[in-house]
Amino acid sequence: MGAKNRIKALLDQRSITRYRFWKDTGLSRETAYRLCDDPSYFPTGDVIEKICRADNWQPGDFIIYEPDA
Repeated sequence: MGAKNRIKALLDQRSITRYRFWKDTGLSRETAYRLCDDPSYFPTGDVIEKICRADNWQPGDFIIYEPDA
């Protein structure tokens, strides 16, 4: 599997909508929604920076590594 994002799980835990995530981060709508909908979508460095700044998260909060079975 490799690296994946946990954006959706974190947003659900904090009762944050995809829309609010999009607006708070300043990401493009397409990127923000894709991060929420597709855990295999891995964010770039600039995207990681915007997420961390907006939500006060660390990359390890929303990026995980799952080795192949």
